[in-house]
Amino acid sequence: MTTETPPPALDDRRWKALGVCLTAGFISLLDVSIVNVALPSMERGLGASEATQSWVVSGYALAFGLALAPAGRLGDLRGRRQALLFGLGVFTAASVGCGLAAGPTWLVVFRLVQGAAAGVVAPQTSGLIQQMFQGAERARAFGFHGSVVAVSTAVGPLAGGLLIQAFGTDDGWRWVFFVNVPIGVAALVAGHRLVPRLPVPSDRREKFDPVGVLLLGAGVLALLLPLVQEQQWQGRAKWVLLPVGALLLGAFWMWERHRGRLGEAPLVDLELFSLRSFTLGALISLTFFGGLTTIFFVLSLFLQNSAGYSPLAAGVTILPFAAASAAGAAVGGRLVTRHGRSLVVIGLSGVVLGLLGVVSAVQLVPGGGVGWAMALPLVVAGLGAGLTVSPNTTLTLTLVPVGRAGAAGGVMQTGQRIGSAVGVAVVGAVYFAHLAQHGRATTALQVGLLTAVAIILVALVLAVADLRERRARPGRDLLSATLRRGVGESGADEKAGRGA
Repeated sequence: MTTETPPPALDDRRWKALGVCLTAGFISLLDVSIVNVALPSMERGLGASEATQSWVVSGYALAFGLALAPAGRLGDLRGRRQALLFGLGVFTAASVGCGLAAGPTWLVVFRLVQGAAAGVVAPQTSGLIQQMFQGAERARAFGFHGSVVAVSTAVGPLAGGLLIQAFGTDDGWRWVFFVNVPIGVAALVAGHRLVPRLPVPSDRREKFDPVGVLLLGAGVLALLLPLVQEQQWQGRAKWVLLPVGALLLGAFWMWERHRGRLGEAPLVDLELFSLRSFTLGALISLTFFGGLTTIFFVLSLFLQNSAGYSPLAAGVTILPFAAASAAGAAVGGRLVTRHGRSLVVIGLSGVVLGLLGVVSAVQLVPGGGVGWAMALPLVVAGLGAGLTVSPNTTLTLTLVPVGRAGAAGGVMQTGQRIGSAVGVAVVGAVYFAHLAQHGRATTALQVGLLTAVAIILVALVLAVADLRERRARPGRDLLSATLRRGVGESGADEKAGRGA
């Protein structure tokens, strides 16, 4: 794996270009959660069946996850600016199609296109940050990126509730998609002016890998499909797809090794996983998002179905988490170069503590006042989430060569999507099973949140183990040394850092 030295700071436009990237990332991640509160409106206004509603949600997640890795590699090979603008343009057009859909089938089709386009956008953002910034500025840029990830995920229910209330239950769901259009058009215009044309690899061996795309796509699909459809597909036959997915991913691994032996560039450079910081950071990200995403899932169900909250009120209840996570991510981006992995440990501990506080609040303040009782614990959990996402992204990608930044970002975010799907399936199954057996929504929510905490604790254990290992060998800790120096990668650094 060769290493490229990133170009010097381009000009002051790069911070404005970052704003374009983050805007594109915001609307693509917002659409993961904003539609949840609009599903009843779709049922009334469009006649969307339960199966259609399921595909509006899960189809987006599937297409998003399938597009990430190949889109990241495409950006590495053909230019991240071009890939970003292409993905943003398709996403905006698909949003128009979703809003104008004349029937349920068209809505699902445009939603799949929209998800795939979001998967094209996402890895270009992290790749462009890697390419445009270095050292402490890169950490700060990833701090802003972490704020966007946290806020877009948490603010979706609030935005959806506001739109439904403003435009009514029959047509309000259409505006959940139309809201993307002016933002997308403005970002496209600004992107053409501000996002720089950065160099791409000129090596002729750097060719796209269609066999790798098919194997990876089929493997990820086989893993995600039974998870995102867990509530809709009855019976146990669906779980047969999980070992099939594992076999396909094993075949993908062998195929990529074969291409490497032939001297051809793989879709996913497997030597990325020889970087300890990348492998560990990707695992922390996978398990953390496996717990984080489920928080909003079970809370939204509980607040609307059991506590009697409207979609807007449910969104407002979750708002403290969104605000605190944005602040935490901005702070984390500034402190990560000084504190490294210890910041992730603090963040994950805050998330666990905050969620345990939510569990206690639900027990102590039942009924309509539970939203106020949750506010402070949600602030604590939000601050922890912000201190986790941004620093962990910086630490995961610090030693990744700039020429592989898009592919690395795609792999990392594919893990996030798989983690989210697994978490929603597991926590959802626990929540609904307890509700069906005992009929107590409060207890079902508590059990569901404790399951999410257990998943996040796995990420915390990984982070603590890494922190202890680095403190035990301070002289060989290349990752911390690179962060402290605040410089870009070098070939010598990477060669020395196979185990970093």
